[in-house]
Amino acid sequence: MRALIISMGSIGLRHYEVLSKMGIKAHAISSQNIENITIYKDLHEVNLEIYDYFIIASATHLHYEHLSYIDSKVSGKIILCEKPLFDKFKPFSPNNQILIGYNLRFHPLILKLKNMLKNEKILSIEARCGQYLPSWRNRDYTKSYSAYKERGGGVLLDLSHEIDYIRFLCGFNLELIKGVQDKISNLNITSDDISMILARSNGALINISLNYLSKVANRQIFVETNDNSYHLDLIANELKITNKDGLTTLINEPNLDRNALFMAMHADALGLQKYICKLNEALDTMRLIDQIQKDNR
Repeated sequence: MRALIISMGSIGLRHYEVLSKMGIKAHAISSQNIENITIYKDLHEVNLEIYDYFIIASATHLHYEHLSYIDSKVSGKIILCEKPLFDKFKPFSPNNQILIGYNLRFHPLILKLKNMLKNEKILSIEARCGQYLPSWRNRDYTKSYSAYKERGGGVLLDLSHEIDYIRFLCGFNLELIKGVQDKISNLNITSDDISMILARSNGALINISLNYLSKVANRQIFVETNDNSYHLDLIANELKITNKDGLTTLINEPNLDRNALFMAMHADALGLQKYICKLNEALDTMRLIDQIQKDNR
């Protein structure tokens, strides 16, 4: 098994580290030399046929270009594209297996919650995710792709995990009622720093709130059913289940390693493909995002 990683920013390096631990030999496309890693400067000069697995970890606005090129040159391969799929909706008919890196699907508490909801009637889901962009990723935020609309930045795309995992939990597409995205802060960015989405899924009301503004980082899911209330805190890694009698059960994963989610994702992508996000699911998410983008031009 050989893998090729396109772009070696922080996420590309994480993929390399995880694949190495899994015993998968990986090479990379990068503008910089990295010690002990085989690096190619230009994707167009690489013999792609020698690779079995491709990971596209470039900036969002380059995903379509890189995916189209690789998909046109090989067939019968597995291509994992980092989320979001593209910077805007584009139809895509592949020659290979295209998977998308929504790794939160592999969070053990999201998987527990999905299993618990399997036999319940979901009434509502509220998802909140916010973090102050200047304190995110330990780098100058103005140099991050997140800061630039032209590079596929902005909360609606950057934090599309929330759209994906709600679809994953519900098992249904989201029907948009209203979506808002805007730039309202004094941050030195061209991208949207807040987005709010109201939708339906199989009768359940869905409320999603995303921002680059929160000085206290938060990522939480609230689910109401006829029998239980669920509160999942993805930063504290705690799931609370409260029943109609007020009895609460707490499940936590205090020592969860983020790389474990990536390892589980790669294992699933190269194995059963039970939970991994498929191309048609990611295109549905992009259609929803596209609808919100058009409504807010």
